[in-house]
Amino acid sequence: MIRQTISRCISSSAAVGILLSVLSSLPAAAQSDSTIRVGIISPNTGAAARYGTFAWRGAQLSRDEINAAGGILGKKLELFQGDSQCIPTEGVSALQRMIAQDKVSFVIGDVCSSVTLAMQPIAENAKVVLINAASSNPDITYKAGTGGYQWSFRNYPTDENRASVVLKYAAQQKKITKYAVLSVDSDYGRGAINLTKKYLDEFKVEITSEDYYKDKEADFRPVLAKIRRSGAQAIIMYGLADTTPIVARQMVEAGLAGKVILIGSAEFNNPEAIKAAPTALNGAVEAAAWMPEWDNPRNKAFIDAYRQKYNGETPNVHAYAYWETLSLLAEAAKQAKSTDKDDIRKVLSTITYDGVMGRVSFDDHNQANLPMILFEIVDGKSAIKGTFSTQIKYPSR
Repeated sequence: MIRQTISRCISSSAAVGILLSVLSSLPAAAQSDSTIRVGIISPNTGAAARYGTFAWRGAQLSRDEINAAGGILGKKLELFQGDSQCIPTEGVSALQRMIAQDKVSFVIGDVCSSVTLAMQPIAENAKVVLINAASSNPDITYKAGTGGYQWSFRNYPTDENRASVVLKYAAQQKKITKYAVLSVDSDYGRGAINLTKKYLDEFKVEITSEDYYKDKEADFRPVLAKIRRSGAQAIIMYGLADTTPIVARQMVEAGLAGKVILIGSAEFNNPEAIKAAPTALNGAVEAAAWMPEWDNPRNKAFIDAYRQKYNGETPNVHAYAYWETLSLLAEAAKQAKSTDKDDIRKVLSTITYDGVMGRVSFDDHNQANLPMILFEIVDGKSAIKGTFSTQIKYPSR
C-alpha cells in the first residue's frame, strides 16, 4: 500500500512537471490573449542599419504611448524585432520566425523594397497583416489589394507618387514645359524616370534629352553642354547625394545656374550641396514623405516625445513612418472594435484616419493616399511649399 501511494505521488508529480514543462514551452500567445503581438522588421545590421535603428525607435515610442493610454481595447502592444539586413532572404527568415515562434498577427516592415516584396507572399499564405511603412517600389502596391495580395498594405508614398508629384508641381506651379534627364544609372534612377514618363501627357510637358550617370562619375560637362543646347528649363535628377554638389558646381561652369533648375530627389537641401554651388541649387524642387519642419501640432508633439526619449536625437522619416504606422494599426483595431487580424484587415481597406500628414485612406490596391511635402531651395534654405498629391496610374491587369 505504501509502495503504491508513493508510486501514485511520484506519477502525479511527474505529470505536473510534464504539464508545467509543456506550458512553459508554449508561445506566450497560446497561454494568454492579453497582448497584441506585432513584428517590427527593419535592417538592424548591415549598410542600412542606421535606418533600421530609427524605425525600431519610432515603433517603440508608439508602443509606449499606446500602452500608456490604456492599450488597444484593454490589451497591451508587444513588439518583436526582426533584422532583415536589407536582404530579402533574411527578411523572409525573420518573418517566418515571427509567425511560427512569436505568433504575431501583424507585421510592420521593411525599409528596403526588395525585402517587402519577398515578404508579401509569406504574409499572404500565413494570413498575417503586413503593413509596409518605409519602402517605395511601386510593385509592392501593384501586387496588393485588387492586384492580388489581400493581406498587404502600404502606409508610405511610392516612387510613382514622388515622381508624379514633383512633375506636377514643376509643370503647374513653376510653368516648366521642357525637361532634361540626368539620373543615376540604377534601378532606382531609371525606374523614377520611367514613372515620370507616365505623366508627361497629363501635364503637357516633354523631355528634351535623357542621360544617366554611373556611381563615382565626376565629369558632367559634356552632358550639361548637351542639356544647354536642348533648351531644357529643368533637369530631372534622381540620384546620389554625393553627386549633387559636383553637378551643381559644373552647372555654374556651364552657365546653367539660375537658368535651369533641378527637380527630383538627390538631397538638394543638403547644406554641403548648397554651400558648394548656391546659385545652382536655388529653386531646386524635391518631394518628401515627411520632414521634421512640417508645421503640425501632432508632428511637433511626436518630435518632442522622440527627442525626450532618445537623448535629444531628431527623428528621421523612418522613425516617423514606423511610429505613425503602429498608431494607424491601433486606430484600425479601435474602429473594428476587435483585435482579430481579419477584422482589422477589413477595416484597413476602408479606414479614414487623421495622420500627421493629413487624412489617410487606402485605395483598392491597399495603398495609402498620402500627400507629400514639396520643398524648394530659396536663398540657400529649404522652404516648404505645402503638400501635394496625385492618383497612381495602375497597370491594367
